[in-house]
Amino acid sequence: MAGKYQEFKELNFAKIASEILDFWKAKQVFEKSVSNREGAQTFTFYEGPPSANGTPGIHHVMARTVKDIFCRYKTLQGFQVKRKGGWDTHGLPVELQVEKQLGITKDDIGKKISIEEYNQKCRETVMMYKDQWDDLTMKMGYWVDLENPYITYEKEYIESLWWILKQFYNKGLLYKGYTIQPYSPSDGTGLSSHELNQPGCYKEVKDTSIVAQFKVKRDAKSEFLFSAPKGDVFVLAWTTTPWTLPSNTALAVGEKITYVQVNTYNAYTHLPISVVMAKDLVGKYFSEKNKDLKLEDYKKGDKAVPFQVVQEFTGKQLVGIAYEQLMPYLLPAYDADKAFRVIAGDFVTTEDGTGVVHTSPTFGADDFRVAKQNGIPGLTVKDDAGNEMPTVDKKGKFINVIGEKLKEGVAKFNIKTHKPLNADDFYVKNYTDEDENHPDYKTTDVIISIILKEENKAFDVRKYEHTYPHSWRTDKPVLYYPLDAWFIKTTAVKDKMVKLNKDEINWKPESTGTGRFGNWLENLVDWNLSRSRYWGTPLPIWRSKDGQEEICIGSIAELNTEVAKAVKAGLMKTELAKDFDLHRPYVDDIVLVSSTGQAMYREPDLIDVWFDSGAMPYAQWHYPFENKDIFAKSYPADFIAEGVDQTRGWFFTLHAIAAMLSESSDEIKAVNKQVGNGGVAFKNVISNGLVLDKNGEKMSKRKGNVVNPFEALPKYGADIVRWYMIENAPPWDNLKFDMDGITEVQRRFFGTLMNTYSFFALYANVDGFVKDEMNNVPHNNLTHLDRWIISKLQSLVIETTKAYEEYEPTRAARAIQDFVNDHLSNWYVRLNRKRFWKGEMSEDKKAAYETLYTCLLVADQLMSPIAPFYAEWLYKNLTDNIRDRAVANKTPLRHESVHLTDLVKPETQLIDVELEKSMEYAQRICSLVHSIRKNAKVKVRTPLQRILLPVLDNAFANRIKSVEEIILAEVNVKHIEYIDDTSGIVVKKVKPNLPKLGKQYGPKMKEVSTVISAFTKEDIAAIEKQGKLSKDGFDLVLEDVLISSEDIPGWSVASEAGLTVALDITITEALKKEGIARDFVNRVQNIRKDMGLEILDKINIEVEKDGEVVTAALTEFKEYISTETQALSLELKENLGNATEVDMDEFMLKVKVSVKK
Repeated sequence: MAGKYQEFKELNFAKIASEILDFWKAKQVFEKSVSNREGAQTFTFYEGPPSANGTPGIHHVMARTVKDIFCRYKTLQGFQVKRKGGWDTHGLPVELQVEKQLGITKDDIGKKISIEEYNQKCRETVMMYKDQWDDLTMKMGYWVDLENPYITYEKEYIESLWWILKQFYNKGLLYKGYTIQPYSPSDGTGLSSHELNQPGCYKEVKDTSIVAQFKVKRDAKSEFLFSAPKGDVFVLAWTTTPWTLPSNTALAVGEKITYVQVNTYNAYTHLPISVVMAKDLVGKYFSEKNKDLKLEDYKKGDKAVPFQVVQEFTGKQLVGIAYEQLMPYLLPAYDADKAFRVIAGDFVTTEDGTGVVHTSPTFGADDFRVAKQNGIPGLTVKDDAGNEMPTVDKKGKFINVIGEKLKEGVAKFNIKTHKPLNADDFYVKNYTDEDENHPDYKTTDVIISIILKEENKAFDVRKYEHTYPHSWRTDKPVLYYPLDAWFIKTTAVKDKMVKLNKDEINWKPESTGTGRFGNWLENLVDWNLSRSRYWGTPLPIWRSKDGQEEICIGSIAELNTEVAKAVKAGLMKTELAKDFDLHRPYVDDIVLVSSTGQAMYREPDLIDVWFDSGAMPYAQWHYPFENKDIFAKSYPADFIAEGVDQTRGWFFTLHAIAAMLSESSDEIKAVNKQVGNGGVAFKNVISNGLVLDKNGEKMSKRKGNVVNPFEALPKYGADIVRWYMIENAPPWDNLKFDMDGITEVQRRFFGTLMNTYSFFALYANVDGFVKDEMNNVPHNNLTHLDRWIISKLQSLVIETTKAYEEYEPTRAARAIQDFVNDHLSNWYVRLNRKRFWKGEMSEDKKAAYETLYTCLLVADQLMSPIAPFYAEWLYKNLTDNIRDRAVANKTPLRHESVHLTDLVKPETQLIDVELEKSMEYAQRICSLVHSIRKNAKVKVRTPLQRILLPVLDNAFANRIKSVEEIILAEVNVKHIEYIDDTSGIVVKKVKPNLPKLGKQYGPKMKEVSTVISAFTKEDIAAIEKQGKLSKDGFDLVLEDVLISSEDIPGWSVASEAGLTVALDITITEALKKEGIARDFVNRVQNIRKDMGLEILDKINIEVEKDGEVVTAALTEFKEYISTETQALSLELKENLGNATEVDMDEFMLKVKVSVKK
């Protein structure tokens, strides 16, 4: 005979996970889950590569749980699901960490440490925490191939990246440009627009803003401004970046904007001035109440400053006017005579500022464009190599010429600073972590503003709150800076990317795809690919010094060919070794030869690290150099998932590269045609929300609210943590991580499921029941409750499968949890207990075991993608004892692991909709009766005589009658009496459901409330029966009203959602005695439990007599009590020594229980 089912007193879920992990390793279950499906349809998942130079957090458990769920689910469905792990090993995160470890800055590389040594340190550091990542991956049950991961620094991976870039280059999608780009002094490199749009990069800051006075030069062009001035004439321009003012070379106006000239006084110097600004913005700087003040009456110190508008004109009249350089510290390196003029700009508005835009071509994209159109030079100097550079260096600091002038200004105007400032101390932002709390600390912006105030060049200075971009890695401010950079022309395929996103990608949530991601694509700019760093994928472009000839290398073979030519031309000494490292500095030493014999040198940039990860669909297989068949079967991905921060990161780069390859690569075009892909890299994507602390705060070490996964998993077990995260809220919502919630999940769901299994195992072992897959009780022979729970089970399979298919794991988890808690445990098992207790094994008893077993097994399989360890443990406990027989018979339970089984399919013929409706009514009626008992303080063990049930229609009555016995047994009532709902015995009242109506009807709520309050009893009956009612112009539904019932004398009444129950709460002498007997059984069962008795242990009961009613009750129900408690005898005695005092609520009873020897 097959073995028994294991029984457990208590469970340690973390221990279960550890034991199952050992089982998976020993049996290679993950490997089998892939190899067993060889030849089956593939389901492709892409792993977004983490960087192992940082430790994993609790949010990674969330992200990886989501990934794991659907890979496991699809495996159960019969798909082959290969999932290759990967490591993101290049880029800023690694470099900045190494700099910190070595105590160096970017400028030290090549001086204090060689590039070769530095990159070697990066290579070592990037895998610093790999062991922790691998450990977490295993302990949380995330199945991914860690033995053969793709690693972005490997030569084969880089070669695939070069191949992609070559496709873009050949199609004209890769170009070099000199433009204003986001640049991070703290990172020492330019940034792409998608890096700048990572969550949290734009921070709310309070900066100094200034309206500067630009003094107009008097000449024929400007003469019209000098007809009636009071003092010098100035054009006013506003900026939130005063540090760019030393580089001003133009002022931009709107040609069609109306401007005015205003005579007034400078509020700081009190000198008379005449200023030019947009007419629409005069009220921003001049108070209406001062318009009647006379200019000649103004005295120094007056708070009210008079003003007089003397003329108005269009911006077109201002174009061409010359002005004096605001901060004449140095002149432009070329065309200085064309600088310092008013020009027209199409971007100028009157929304804020003065309607005049200060233009610094070296520090603004619009400035650069409009200056170029008008022949205005930027303010640049020549560096030691003769190259042009702006007035701020790449550390974010003014060059010495400017620094000296600012230093002179600090001294001249006695500006207090937190420390003595030298010429090289003027950083445009606080990149050196100066103490901003020092009372004398002043930003460079503030210092410039003070100098301009003193020089009568500042009209208005104030603090201004706005958002400003910061580095996604260092949190330091970003500058807009002139850079030579290589760009990918993403704008060329923008329309295609937008269309593909709308037509071919399923986003969860949909709003991320249409909103955050969709909007991003609509406003796409070209991708700045260049990075001025050391550790990363080198840009594979070599150029001649004059820039006239260049080559883009697309493979190692092509590189070797070109090197051989260079050797022949005498530019290289030897050809490359087979193990040649493609990283810097080695690749920088390669000199190639052009078709005309010129030397070509590699462009020194690396490529954006996001390109590395976005190219993983191809590079992970070293495509197209190897694995073409594997690639074709695994492209595009069926599913990916990462955090919301990847929307404009990895999700974007995957999408951009795929769309561009679909236009530029013949190989990819062929694969796309073969698999019917329009040009996407992924079809379904889940964008996870953030994991916050229980108060909704972002987790940080500083706040001390970080949850360590290496503490949470051993404490609670991976399954509890995974289930909590998924069941609590959809993955795309932010999760407030609360340990109390984990404890609740353990108690409510896993505790209930465990108790249900324990109940089954206990009684199955007593009766010697063992599941026989080949011999089951026919469905027609099952009881109402059996057929109902089997019907609910099929509905669960349908609901859960649909949820998984639609990438809605929370819906799946909640459906399984509700089934186990509400239907299986709280209803089916509770109402069927006596079937398991009574007598010998019969067909009815066998049916009960088989039904419960089936429910446990199916629920177990459905939950296995979310809770893989516990599901495996339960599956083994349910099936290990019949494995050999199942293998021999080739039945479904032949598999050693639940994760190797085939997903159960719903048997729709077993769904009984009518029975499910009947049982739902039964549950609702029981709930109402229990609520009446609770309010009337009548215990469930005290039987009552009657339920009065108003009948809505014949179908309703028939449904209730089919489950009448179940209702009576559950609520401990003798009879149900059915009455016509129109009889008037039960009087119903109605009132409006104000919270719902308020949201729906707003100002009409009073009107609709009046209509509802006037309902007749016929109206109430109609809306209860039909669920809706149209009355006086309103279409109402049952949820719009609250229906209650008046109590009948001797009865208590309760109503809920169209159902009304009246309960006779009169307790007769006979009912009281039966209630005492039931209470007594309960107390004896508790004593048995306290004594640690087994369920088959027989006992003798002795009771000390206590009043006539109790004695009569125990005597009359002696047989019932003995049967229920496994008692061989029940004796009532006058006196009882060594007895246990039992609290019977209304009285105490002395009881003695002894075990039959």
